[in-house]
Amino acid sequence: MDEAATSEHAAEQKKTKTEEPKRPQQDGKEKQESENRPVWPFLLAGLIAAAFSAAVLYYIFRPRPDVWTDDAYVRVHYAAIAPRISGQVATVPVEDNQEVNAGEVLATLDPRDYETAVAGAEAALARDQARLSEIAATLARQPALIEEQRAGLAAASAKLALSRANAQRYGNLAATGAGTVQQHQDAESTLHQDQAAVDSAKASVDAAVKELDVQKAQKSAAEANVKSDQAQLDRAKLELSYTRILSPLDGMVGERSVEVGNYVGPGTTLMTVVPLDRVYIEANYREVDLVHVRSGQPATIHVDAYDIDLKGKVDSVPPASGASFSPIPPNNATGNFTKIVQRLPVKIVLTPGQPLAKLLRVGFSVETTIHTGLENVVDEQMRSRQRVTRH
Repeated sequence: MDEAATSEHAAEQKKTKTEEPKRPQQDGKEKQESENRPVWPFLLAGLIAAAFSAAVLYYIFRPRPDVWTDDAYVRVHYAAIAPRISGQVATVPVEDNQEVNAGEVLATLDPRDYETAVAGAEAALARDQARLSEIAATLARQPALIEEQRAGLAAASAKLALSRANAQRYGNLAATGAGTVQQHQDAESTLHQDQAAVDSAKASVDAAVKELDVQKAQKSAAEANVKSDQAQLDRAKLELSYTRILSPLDGMVGERSVEVGNYVGPGTTLMTVVPLDRVYIEANYREVDLVHVRSGQPATIHVDAYDIDLKGKVDSVPPASGASFSPIPPNNATGNFTKIVQRLPVKIVLTPGQPLAKLLRVGFSVETTIHTGLENVVDEQMRSRQRVTRH
């Protein structure tokens, strides 16, 4: 067995010696094959990876002509219907969601109290108009009375002149003894009486002239009363007209909260009238998205409720962000400043002539896309005196 093992070991050593000279030749062949292997597949793969990365970065950071947001809603300026006077509701001829036209009756109040006020104002006006007519007639007659008093003064003056001459004549006769003392005394008495009559006539003329001024003042006061009565009558008629509550515009009735028999006061909201033909879109865009946005640009409006697209245009960019109009605006004066990108509610109006726009209801969520065309708003504003972001 030792001889067999020795012979096997010798055979293995011989085999190893015969294989060892062949290894350098095989390693050289592999090295030569690796040197001759082409590198263009690796270069191509690197170029493809670089191009893909560049395309992704360009897609992410490239300027976009369309700005999109889903923070947008349908809005409208609706009318809150409220009475201008107090009263009991007599009729409500409209129902919820009913379409109404401008001037159509929405509700009426009990008019009897206001009809009575109108009747009282008419009576007061008629009374003061009669008083004014009386004063006007008296005023028209007063110049004739003044002339009458002046004529009486002239007659008294003429009689005074005669009495003065008689008194002088009888005085001379009494002094020479040709006349009696009694005649002289009668002439003097008549002179004093005529003088008093003249003074009385002058006073009557002055009183008649002053009476003319008094009557003119009375006429002015009566005219003022008539104007006041007319104003009261107009007010009473106006309040009577307020018992018929009319629709101020075309629209649809909503939030009706009044019933027949309710007692309502001024300012009590009875219902609202929503003009659905005047709806607009309030799209809250980030401030950094508005760099190319200006008034008049076209926009696409996607309505989530019906999965439809409508056309519109940018009406205006608001004067402030939503946070600026907040009841409690953010105050960064404490020193703890955190910069937050603000959103501005851009107003977008619908293009007329779209039948599907009648499906819109206030409060709908929509998605808006503004097609800016990458307009240079900054440069345009520098060359314009008007605001390019307003309608």
